[in-house]
Amino acid sequence: MPSMLHSVTRMRSALLLVLLALLAGCSAPSTQAGPSGMVGRMAPSYALMTTHGARRSLRAYRGRVVVLNLWATWCPPCRAEMPDLERLWLVDRARGLVVLGVDQGEGTKRVAEFARSLDVTYPVLLDQRQRYGRAVGALGLPTTLIVDRSGRVVRAFDGALTYSQMRAAVDPVLAVR
Repeated sequence: MPSMLHSVTRMRSALLLVLLALLAGCSAPSTQAGPSGMVGRMAPSYALMTTHGARRSLRAYRGRVVVLNLWATWCPPCRAEMPDLERLWLVDRARGLVVLGVDQGEGTKRVAEFARSLDVTYPVLLDQRQRYGRAVGALGLPTTLIVDRSGRVVRAFDGALTYSQMRAAVDPVLAVR
C-alpha cells in the first residue's frame, strides 16, 4: 500500500509539472526584454491629454517619424536629455520628425510647469495610468522609441541619450520616404 501511495504522489507531481509547463507556454509574451522587444512591432497608441488640454495619440502622427520619450519630472536623467530632445525637434520637425514627451503618472500642472521651466516646445502627453511604460516594457526612465512613418518601432532605448545618439538613431529613419 505505501508503494502504491508513493506512485500516485509521484504521478500527481509529474502531472502538475506538465500542467505548469503548458500554462507557461500559453502566457503572453514577456516584456522582460525591455523596450528593445518592441523593435519590428507596431507601436502602441493611446489617446492621452496634452499639457494644453488637447487629446492626442501616436496614431495621429502616422506619416511622420516619431521620437516617443517616456519620462517623469522626478527623473534626473530625463531632465538632462530634454534640451537635446528639444534641439532635435527644432532642427528636424520640417523634415517630418515629431518628438512626443510622454510623462508617466504625474498631474497636468506639475508636468506643464516643469516642461515650461525647460523651454520644452514639443508636445507633452500625460500618461497618468502609465500605459505606455507597461506596453513597451520600460525598465526605467527615460525610455525612448523611434517609430517610423508607418507606426513601426525601429529602435528602442532604456536610459538617457545624448544628442549624437539621437541623431544616429533618427537620421536613417528620416532618410526613408
